[in-house]
Amino acid sequence: MNAVLYAGVVLIWGTTWIALKWQLGEVPIALSIAYRFGLAALILFAWLAWRGQLARPRGRAALWVLGQGLCLFCLNFVCFLQASQTLASGLVAVVFSSATLWNALLARALHGRRLAPQVLAGGAFGLAGLVLLFWPEIQAAGTGSVSGLAWALAGTLCFSCGNLLSAALQNEGLKPVQTNAWGMLVGTLVLLGYALLAGLPLVFETSWRYTGALLYLAIPGSVIGFTAYLTMVGRLGPERAAYSTVLFPVVALNVSAWLEGYRWTAPALAGLVLVMLGNVLVFRRPRRTSPALEAAQRQ
Repeated sequence: MNAVLYAGVVLIWGTTWIALKWQLGEVPIALSIAYRFGLAALILFAWLAWRGQLARPRGRAALWVLGQGLCLFCLNFVCFLQASQTLASGLVAVVFSSATLWNALLARALHGRRLAPQVLAGGAFGLAGLVLLFWPEIQAAGTGSVSGLAWALAGTLCFSCGNLLSAALQNEGLKPVQTNAWGMLVGTLVLLGYALLAGLPLVFETSWRYTGALLYLAIPGSVIGFTAYLTMVGRLGPERAAYSTVLFPVVALNVSAWLEGYRWTAPALAGLVLVMLGNVLVFRRPRRTSPALEAAQRQ
């Protein structure tokens, strides 16, 4: 089941870039994101009501859901869109894919989780592989502004914080489909509030391309993608689940080779090998040590 979830998330989120490109146009980006998560929230609420599982989070869980909504369904998207104004998309992908390492470090700092050496090594291999994959684009565009890098890092940290909040909520017995519904509602309301305060025109594009992209982003990309991903966070841990962020660009490049004529080069293929090696390391089971050795190590 975990393998199915993992493959599904990688394939879905690795292809959402097409829909995101199709949404660029007359509708302000903040509104497009609000439409996406607003529709996704309606679908999730309808599902929960039909299943008799609709319940409002209470106490500290409500605060955590609020934080998850801000981190995963609002602020991280705003940060990455700001970063994309000055950074090459390949560099943004590399920074975002550091979520594997950030998840591990934050889980260690906040929850005292042991840092698994193979996860850290796998994350490092994955990042190195992505640098090779996107090196021509990064070299041509340069590193961009310091502010762009700061925005990309802030978006990654928001994403990682949302992962940890989801893991905490699942430990409290709440399912991702429940917390996602409320979290997406939070993100939608915040984005709509920003649009009103900023005086953005409240418009909607009725073309088949924009509408189709919205449906793809809302249903597979959000309802299915985020629910599957955060379920993995609860089952595998934030560190291992986040390695899927390294594989999204690989899927995107393969789709680009099919649709846009992208050509694989020797450095890109070497980068692909490093990404795959990192995936093997992240999911390799650590060797068990004997109780006597563990006791000796603790002394």
